[in-house]
Amino acid sequence: MQRDLHLKEYQANSVGTADQKQLIVMLYEGVLRFLRDAEAQMTSYKTYDKANNSVLRAQDIFTELMVSLNLEAGGEIAQNLFNLYAYCKTQLLEANVQKKVEMIKPVQKIVGELLEAWKQMEAPTAPKAAPTKPTDYKGGFKAEG
Repeated sequence: MQRDLHLKEYQANSVGTADQKQLIVMLYEGVLRFLRDAEAQMTSYKTYDKANNSVLRAQDIFTELMVSLNLEAGGEIAQNLFNLYAYCKTQLLEANVQKKVEMIKPVQKIVGELLEAWKQMEAPTAPKAAPTKPTDYKGGFKAEG
């Protein structure tokens, strides 16, 4: 019980202090975690309710990703991501209705590739200092008075 409370606090702090890139990575990782769980739960009709829950949670994450896109500023890339997320939601809906694990695989592949792409993106760095201009001064000691 105490451990669960600490875990929830840690997770809340992680999300609260994460930058946008980290949040997206966390969301993709969440989708993959829920899909792995759904796969495991689809193996028996006795756990279909748990599989349903996991698929719904993954779909909720896709919804969040979709509404967070700025389609005007993001242009074609944002629109393509929106379409990809919509495809994933539809695919998961069908997988959930039919309880077919193999229908989850394409979504896992897409999210896995997106996750790797986001992880490889460089974090924004501080601007580099302007190169110094060479001077005529060659060093040594100058005593002027």
